[in-house]
Amino acid sequence: MSRSGPRSDMERIQRLAIHSLPNRSDGAWGLIDLFAGCGGASAGFLASGQFAHLYAADIDEWAVSTYRRNLGHSPARIDLGTLATGADVATWAAEVRPNRDIPAVVVGCAPCQGFSSHVKMKGDCHARNPLLEGLGVLATALEPEAMFIENVPDVFSQRHWLSYRRLKEDLEGAGYSVRSRIINFAELGVPQERFRAVVLARRDGEPTFPARLHEPETFSTVREWIGDLPAVGNSSADPNDPMHQASSHRAATLRTIEKVPLDGGNRPVGVGPKCLDDARGSFGGYTDVYGRLWWDRPAPTITARCRTPSCGRFLHPAQHRGLTAREAALLQTFPRTWHFEGPFDDRYKQIGNAVPPLAAEAFALHIAHGWPAAGTEVGSLEIEDQPIGASFSVLIPGIRRRRHRAAA
Repeated sequence: MSRSGPRSDMERIQRLAIHSLPNRSDGAWGLIDLFAGCGGASAGFLASGQFAHLYAADIDEWAVSTYRRNLGHSPARIDLGTLATGADVATWAAEVRPNRDIPAVVVGCAPCQGFSSHVKMKGDCHARNPLLEGLGVLATALEPEAMFIENVPDVFSQRHWLSYRRLKEDLEGAGYSVRSRIINFAELGVPQERFRAVVLARRDGEPTFPARLHEPETFSTVREWIGDLPAVGNSSADPNDPMHQASSHRAATLRTIEKVPLDGGNRPVGVGPKCLDDARGSFGGYTDVYGRLWWDRPAPTITARCRTPSCGRFLHPAQHRGLTAREAALLQTFPRTWHFEGPFDDRYKQIGNAVPPLAAEAFALHIAHGWPAAGTEVGSLEIEDQPIGASFSVLIPGIRRRRHRAAA
C-alpha cells in the first residue's frame, strides 16, 4: 500500500496558490464545480495540477467571495436548484461547456443539511432533496467524462433513498457507470474521522476508487496539523492571522470548559447544563458535547458549528476555548494562507460545509490518471441496491470506540 505521511500531505496542499494553477492550454481537464461553496473541492482538484477552471457556481454570497479571493476565479452566483427545473438547461450547458473535445469533470456537492441525521421530519420517512436530484439534471446536460459527488452518509439512508436513486438512475440513463461508497476521509490523510458519501460516475468504463493511503495507526492527528499555532485566549486573535481568532465565550461556558480534562477529556457529570446529564442518564447521549479534541488522534467531523463547545467535541486540546477558524480550516486541510470572507460565524459555516482539499486532490489525481485499479480502495461500505438503514451517523461513535479499543 502506498502511504504518504502527514507532513508530506501538508506540504503538498500548502503549495496551492493562484499563480501555480494550470492554464487550459496546458492540456488540463476542465473543472466544473456545482454548489462550489468556498472552494474546498476545487482547491483539491486544482492542487493536483491536472485540472483548470471552467465554471463554478453557488448561491452563497460569502462563499463565492472566499472562492474568488483564494482561487482567482469568479463563480456564478445563481440558484442551481431553480436552474435545474427550468427550460433553459441545455442553453446553460452549452454556454458552460462549449467545447466538448476537452475532457471535463463535474464536481457536485449539493447542500447536505436536508440529509443530516439531525434534521427531523416527523411522519416523513421518504424525504426528498430537489438539489441532489437537480444536480443529476445539470451534470448530465454538461456531458462530462467524470463526476465526483460528495455528501453526508445519510444520503444513503432509508429516508433519503428516493433522492439518491433518482440521481443514480438519471446518471445511468445518460450512459454513465456509477459506484457509491461511504468513505472515512482520514484514510486519505485528512486529520478528521470524516465519514462521507461519495458517488463516482464515468462515461468510458467502470469507475474505481483511489487507493487507501492510511490505516488507523497512521491517521493524521490534530497535533500534526494545528499544534504549532500560537496560543490565543478567549475572544483574542493572533495579530498576524485574523483567521486565528477565538470565540468570545460567556463566563458560564468558560467555567464549564475549564473543568474538562485536557487532551480528549469529556465534560464531567455535574458540570455545565443539567439537561446534558439528564440525556446521558436516560439514553447515553451527547457525551461529546463540551469535549476536547485529542492531540494525537484525528478530530471528529468538523462541522459548520465547530466553534461552539455545546455542539460537539470541539474544544481545543489544551486551551480553554473552542476552535478558531484557522484551526478548523487546517483540520479541513485548507492551505494556511486562505482567508475566509464574511462575518465570524459564516467563516465556520463555509469551512464545515466544504470538501477537504486533500481528499478532493486524491480523487482528482485518480480520475486524471485514468482510474487505475487499487489493491485496497478507500472506504469499506459499498452502496448497491439497498439503503444503509435508518441512519449511518448514529453508528460512527461506535465505529471509533471499537477501533480505539482494538488499538489499545
